[in-house]
Amino acid sequence: MTRSDRTNRVLIVTAADPDAKALGDVLSNACPEPFIIEHVTRLADALKRLQKGGIDAILADLSLPDSSGIETFDKLFAVAPHTAIMTLSAMDNDKIATEAMQRGAQGYLSKGHFGSYLVPQSLRNIIQRKTVEETFFIEKTRAEITLNSISDAVIGTDMSGNVDYLNIAAEGMTGWSREEARGRPIGEVMRIIDGTSRVPEPNPIKLALQHGQPMGLTAGTILIRRDGKEVVIEDSVAPICDWDGKLTGAVIVFHDITAAKDMGLKMAYLAQHDFLTDLPNRMLLNDRITQAIALSKRHSTRLAVMFLDLDNFKYINDSLGHAIGDELLKSVARVLCACVRSSDTVSRQGGDEFVILVTEDKYAEGAALPASKLLAALAVPHSIAEHELHVTASIGISVYPEDGHDAETLIKNADTAMYHAKEKGRNNYQFFPERHERPRGRASSH
Repeated sequence: MTRSDRTNRVLIVTAADPDAKALGDVLSNACPEPFIIEHVTRLADALKRLQKGGIDAILADLSLPDSSGIETFDKLFAVAPHTAIMTLSAMDNDKIATEAMQRGAQGYLSKGHFGSYLVPQSLRNIIQRKTVEETFFIEKTRAEITLNSISDAVIGTDMSGNVDYLNIAAEGMTGWSREEARGRPIGEVMRIIDGTSRVPEPNPIKLALQHGQPMGLTAGTILIRRDGKEVVIEDSVAPICDWDGKLTGAVIVFHDITAAKDMGLKMAYLAQHDFLTDLPNRMLLNDRITQAIALSKRHSTRLAVMFLDLDNFKYINDSLGHAIGDELLKSVARVLCACVRSSDTVSRQGGDEFVILVTEDKYAEGAALPASKLLAALAVPHSIAEHELHVTASIGISVYPEDGHDAETLIKNADTAMYHAKEKGRNNYQFFPERHERPRGRASSH
């Protein structure tokens, strides 16, 4: 049962029996609902009764047998700070009653008017006001606890865009405490820049206040904390209006997506790279070949695709185990990367197969030099777990545009040329055999 659902109980504190009787009569017979009256004559008895609770209002004479003056009110207020208190004042002494109101009393009644029909009405008004205050306090506390319990940062501003609220998450993300941030411009407390251009961005709070509509941040926006650290954030902004629909401020809600962005980048990286060697995989290689073809068209150059397969790798893998085989593949990957330019791409297709993209060559024979270099480098023994492993490779080469106009065709034709190199005795390279004419002649096999 809430306070508004039951009969109000009033504690009358006075040693003047006529005053107590007058108040008791008018309140006990009040319409539409009478009050329940309790009466004590001493402050000590009043304090003892208030400690038990259940009193909705106090009518207190500040001149009692055991206490007198403003101290009487102070002691009552200390015990029941959330209970409506009205003082009983002599008609010629309103000064102390006024002081009591300054300290928390809701009003006072002048002696000689206790029997007025306005007394019950006034008492109900102050009880109702206290109830509203209590409800407002509860709702505000609930909202405060809720806002401080969520992981999203919340910042509120007034119409000028000056901060008037931060929740705990906002304090942590911005590096500003609520007290320090209060009254400061939102742009100072919440500094944001474009994640790509690094150019400062206007805070969407200002846009929401200008247009009176919800706004949002550009994707990839970075928050610069007070200590200079950077956080990638997402947000939403909404204007705040009073009950007449008049704009009074705005609130921005944002959260840290740095970890999510990093995870996204990591997942994208893993989707495009070989898990064992960390080299680009088939998907990323196809994309790079496609881009390289576009550049070759524009610059009238050639590019080469080399398909490399290790000779007799299966024997090493089966005799020494997959762990040794994996380490050998990693070592081969490092050798291949060291033999090509930074503009070229070394990719692992799977197993012991690698594909190398050699870009921006003027002549088809340009692929012969790196192929020879790769064969020589791979001939150097690999030291793996106290084993000296010797491995050779067969390499097939296709050239754009003579051997294909897309990534799939170039890789397929390089694969065909690689099998031709196997047939030639392994440990050599061969160009795609179906193309007979080359600028400056045909490269010889090794």
